[in-house]
Amino acid sequence: MQVNTRAALGQLSDMDIRLLRVFKTVVDCGGLAAAELELNIGTSTVSRHIKDLETRLGLTLCRRGRAGFALTPEGEQIYAETLRLLAGVDAFRSRVDEIHQRMGGELHLAVFDKTASNPDAFIGEAISLFQAQAPDVSLHLHVAPLNVIERGVLDGQFQVGVVPGHRTSGALVYDELFSETMYLYCGRAHPLFATGAAQQPGDWAALHAHAFAGLGYHSPNMELAQKVQLTRQATGYDQESIATLILSGRYLGFLPDHYAESFVRQGRLRAVQPSVFSYRCSFFGIVRTSPQAARVTLAFQACLHQAHVAGRATLAA
Repeated sequence: MQVNTRAALGQLSDMDIRLLRVFKTVVDCGGLAAAELELNIGTSTVSRHIKDLETRLGLTLCRRGRAGFALTPEGEQIYAETLRLLAGVDAFRSRVDEIHQRMGGELHLAVFDKTASNPDAFIGEAISLFQAQAPDVSLHLHVAPLNVIERGVLDGQFQVGVVPGHRTSGALVYDELFSETMYLYCGRAHPLFATGAAQQPGDWAALHAHAFAGLGYHSPNMELAQKVQLTRQATGYDQESIATLILSGRYLGFLPDHYAESFVRQGRLRAVQPSVFSYRCSFFGIVRTSPQAARVTLAFQACLHQAHVAGRATLAA
């Protein structure tokens, strides 16, 4: 019996790239109807594009209907490959722009959540500097967990990331930008909320009697919890989820002081022995070492550095 080894897709065309961009947008938006506004085309047209892509690939990529939108296992694999392919296409366009000595195309920046409220973070100022230098570049700002940002920078999905420092990789270049203080908080319904300082835990070992909510991926939060042997009984994947768990009154957890400040003022959170239970966390701008960063990426990296040097000088004055 003869086996057909011909690839289902054949040669990749411009239309295939367009269809893959539609597919990526649908997945990112969580469904066809949600993608309609982002793509500025009707839902029926979006559906037809997805069907055309499935026909081209010979695969069912997603389930859509009354039960909602969901990727098939094959769709998940195609989505991952789509991210890599489109990142490569965007990198190629950036290289062409470099040859012409201009900065155009797109730049994807990913930052860890709750940095905007940090008075020591000057990411907005960096964006302003960059847009003045490269007005033709379309900037895309993403907020994501630490591990997602690192992986995205490494595979080219993001050109620049801003993450808390926890470990280093030889595949990334790090530039220290700013820092924040993390305190241990309890919610208003927690037994420690109404106690005096003398009745609160005095050392890390005393915290073992209380349920702890921590981040569910490698991070300074997880490193500290493991070091002092805190048992994580609830898991969050961003600062918002940790705050929600603490606000339940059932868990203790660490939050940035600048983010927790409004909850403290409202009487909903209280820091537990802040002179004992705290740590500093430094944030770094990251870009990948290879392939060599495009001119637009280096320009934004320089703007990040410049904005934070200037910002620190202003705060110190």
